[in-house]
Amino acid sequence: MTRWLLALLVLAGLPGFASAAGGGAAYEHANINLSNQASLQRGARNFVNYCMGCHSAQYVRYNRLAEDVGLSEDQMVTNLMWAAEKPHETMEIAMPGSDAERWFGVTPPDLSLIARARGKDYLYTFLKGFYLDDTRPAGVNNIALPGASMPHVLWELQGLRRAQIETDAEGHEVISGYETVVEGQLTEEEYDSFVLDLVNFLVYIAEPVKLERERLGVWVIFFLLVFLLMSYLLKQEYWKDVR
Repeated sequence: MTRWLLALLVLAGLPGFASAAGGGAAYEHANINLSNQASLQRGARNFVNYCMGCHSAQYVRYNRLAEDVGLSEDQMVTNLMWAAEKPHETMEIAMPGSDAERWFGVTPPDLSLIARARGKDYLYTFLKGFYLDDTRPAGVNNIALPGASMPHVLWELQGLRRAQIETDAEGHEVISGYETVVEGQLTEEEYDSFVLDLVNFLVYIAEPVKLERERLGVWVIFFLLVFLLMSYLLKQEYWKDVR
C-alpha cells in the first residue's frame, strides 16, 4: 500500500520530487508572504514585463488584481495593461498558440493555476534553475524540469551559468554547483528577491481569495468554539437535576 501511495505522489508531480542530470534535486523553499502588497505589486510588474510575452493568465481580471494588490486605476492602466483596453478584461496575450508551438516546440501554458498545480517551491527552483546546455534548442536546461523548452528569459538579470556535474556513489550524474559564465544585472540576493516576488504573485493569482478565506476561517473556528462552550453549558443545565 505504501509503495502504491508513493508511486501516485511521484506521478502527480507534487513538490518534493524532481530530477536533474540523472539524479534527484530537492526544491528550494520559497518564503513568500501573500499579505505583502508591495511584493505582490513588484511580482505583477515582473510578470507583465517578463512573462506575458508568451504566458497568459486568462482567469485573472486586471481590475480585481489592482484592487487586491493596492493599485489605483491609473497605476493599473499605466503599468500593467499593455495588451488590454478595458479594466475588466483578463490577462490574455496576443501571440497565437500555433505560432508559439512552431517557435518553441510547445505552446506556453497559461499560468493562472500553475502555483496550485506545481507548488511555490517548484516555481522558485525552476526560475532559479537554468544553466547552459548546448544540447537543448534554446541553449539552456533546467534543474527542476530537465528538457524544458522554455528559454531563459531572465538571463540578463541572473546571468548565464554552466552546471558542474559530478557522479554520485550510485553512478548517477548530479549537479553539484554552478560556474558563472556571464554576470547578470542583479546580484544573487537581488535576483532571489525578484524571483520571490514573481512566485508570490503566481501563488496569489492561483487563489486570489486565499487570504480572505483564511481570515473568515479564523472567525468560523472561533464561532464553533463558542457554540461548543454554550452547548456544553446547556447540556450541564439540562442534566443537573437527573444527576
